[in-house]
Amino acid sequence: MRLILLSRPDFFVEEDQVLTTLFEEGLDILHLRKPKSEPIFCERLLTLIPEEFHRRIVVQDHFYLKEEFSLLGIHLSHHNPAPPDDYRDIVSRTCYTLSEVRELKPASKYVVLKNVFDSISEPRYVSRFTEQELLGAAKDGTVDHRVMAQGGISLENIERVRELGFGGVVIRGDIWKRFNIHYGCDYKDLIAHFRKLRHALD
Repeated sequence: MRLILLSRPDFFVEEDQVLTTLFEEGLDILHLRKPKSEPIFCERLLTLIPEEFHRRIVVQDHFYLKEEFSLLGIHLSHHNPAPPDDYRDIVSRTCYTLSEVRELKPASKYVVLKNVFDSISEPRYVSRFTEQELLGAAKDGTVDHRVMAQGGISLENIERVRELGFGGVVIRGDIWKRFNIHYGCDYKDLIAHFRKLRHALD
């Protein structure tokens, strides 16, 4: 199963080192999402990440960075719903309903279904789906290897995600809650947990 990490929305000291280490440990794709940032700060972060990992990065904001740094692709959501007019490369998309998955998957490299479980990082976001709905979506082919599960994904429920037919997961809270960006001196706990996630998904 594919392992996708959603970046923190803010920047922090040694972020480039943390992300580089995660790539070295087997991170498949990083979704770079910095919605309130100035583009120059995203550019600086990307220059600090080795070029060999740029083809594993998808941008959710500042789409011009895709070409500027030869990144993997762009990600569309309700906040940024349309690609640039002349864009003809890899696109992924956020979906909030199973009907959106059916509609948007054909034109996407992959789609992300949000709120599969209750969110870890944002308690106000709760699961939108019953288990029966998800099992039915897997049975009729709506959920398949091109659909990634997001929302409340953790080491404890990865096996359930696999059983529901998803092709991968988008992780956020389960990783970032293990590192305090204001007081953390190292990120050993974060890396150790990431290794467990990587192993569980293989």
